[in-house]
Amino acid sequence: MKEKTEVLFDDKYPHAERDALIPILQDIQEEFGYLPRESIEVVSRKMGIAASKIFGVASFYNQFRFQPIGKYHILVCRGTACHVKGSEKVLRALEKELKITSGQTTRDNLFTLDVVACIGACGLAPVISINGEFYAAMTPEKALDLIAEIRNNHDDK
Repeated sequence: MKEKTEVLFDDKYPHAERDALIPILQDIQEEFGYLPRESIEVVSRKMGIAASKIFGVASFYNQFRFQPIGKYHILVCRGTACHVKGSEKVLRALEKELKITSGQTTRDNLFTLDVVACIGACGLAPVISINGEFYAAMTPEKALDLIAEIRNNHDDK
């Protein structure tokens, strides 16, 4: 991981200044799926910026993750249309079934659950997304059926 980050940094940002920090972090996250501590330490050393400052910048933006995500990344929309049509009940059902809360990953690394302010599909409300695929008119029951289906298909492999 550390070596991969070194190569990425040296190849793409050999003379990086502070204004390149966000693109560097985005590239690291694209490579690993999250921002590993070791990668932040490499960036810190190469740019001469304290690791704590880099963590501060990254934690300010909700696009950055500090933990790997599960195989199935579930996004629950909590925008106005979804809220009015019951997305909170869908979220609570998923949290209970998966035994995690928003921002967490199941112990088996199969599911990560996140809440988004708006997914941009208000006409489908309430909506969730799993690995970029949208599911419309969600109910707690439909959401739990999806989880069961994913688990069944995963177990078959």
